[in-house]
Amino acid sequence: MSPWLTVVGIGEDGFKGLGRNARHALLRASRIIGGQRQLDLLPACIRGERQLWPSPFSLEPVLALRGEPVCVLASGDPMFFGVGASLARQVPDAEMRILPAPSSCSLAAARMGWPLQEVVTLSVVARPLAALNAQLFSGVRLLVLSNDGQSPAAIAALLRERGFGPSRLTVLEHLGGADERRIDGVANDWNAPAFANLNLIAIECIAAPDTPRLSRLAGLPDSAFQHDGQLTKRDVRAITLARLAPVPGELLWDVGAGSGSIGIEWMRAHPSCRALAIEADEGRQGLIEHNRDALGVPGLQLIRGSAPQALAGLEPPDAIFIGGGVTRDGVLDTCWQHLRPGGRLVANAVTLQSEMTLMAWRERHGGELTRIHVAQAQPLGEFDTWRQALPITLLDVTKPLDA
Repeated sequence: MSPWLTVVGIGEDGFKGLGRNARHALLRASRIIGGQRQLDLLPACIRGERQLWPSPFSLEPVLALRGEPVCVLASGDPMFFGVGASLARQVPDAEMRILPAPSSCSLAAARMGWPLQEVVTLSVVARPLAALNAQLFSGVRLLVLSNDGQSPAAIAALLRERGFGPSRLTVLEHLGGADERRIDGVANDWNAPAFANLNLIAIECIAAPDTPRLSRLAGLPDSAFQHDGQLTKRDVRAITLARLAPVPGELLWDVGAGSGSIGIEWMRAHPSCRALAIEADEGRQGLIEHNRDALGVPGLQLIRGSAPQALAGLEPPDAIFIGGGVTRDGVLDTCWQHLRPGGRLVANAVTLQSEMTLMAWRERHGGELTRIHVAQAQPLGEFDTWRQALPITLLDVTKPLDA
């Protein structure tokens, strides 16, 4: 079947900036679907019926026209945070062509003189602003697609709050068009008025001298989390995450999540890592919500309830961490049943009862037991001594592929 759907990326320079294939597709189309701004860029010679996207947004108007010559208009590169990616999940490759224009990030990198392969690109279009927090490292350059004209001020405020007030910001409006404009400033002194809704922000991240270093490697300082004492401590957390071994695209269940530290650090390992935090305590649920935003993973999903009952119907995970409730009836067995073949289960025990539960469970399913002892030097009168934290017993087991 020849392609009936053509997705055309169009820039601020409008129809005259399109290539021959894109122009011909628009001239032949019986229906052209897009946002008002894109449709307004088309000249009168385009005779196809023009149709706005519905609100709330849906792909159904396009899918309902399968077989007709249809064009969808998108800004710049449709596969860069655009509708092309959504359509590609619904329409077979053989039925669709995508004709991109330069993306706004390509144009911004050219204006800034930044090698695009060395820049972190992200979008806050209908996405939580808190996702920026995971990208804030001194020396990193960010290109951020704005949600609207208020985004630059909101991002400048976030940078100040997170200790990155010295960062340099450049707002680029209407890239590639006649109304293109550039405004430069520093987050600490940012007082620019609202901008056009179509803008992109280039950020050169610079941390203030006293800003805490928050690495992407496992083992953030305990002070990075708000908690009520129910927190997997830094050294044990680093060992636990090494055993869980996050891989891009995988899903973790953080069962008895406490403050959410394991799930949060799992997601910080890679932007495509996902996590569900299962927690019954309302106070700790609030801590998880605060910590996930502050540490840049607002996509962490909070499941309000107790295992094993709260696990019913959840997407099967690639890895499971059990930090609390090991001795509760059915928790270990239910987690094991839901775990994907080849997945990892890691459980930590502090009490004798929970340790005995792990040992008995290991007799049936195998795995490796590790005892973790951590001591820190602390004052004792005029001298120092080692203060031993409670020992942790860690169970690490991989589910057989044929299970």
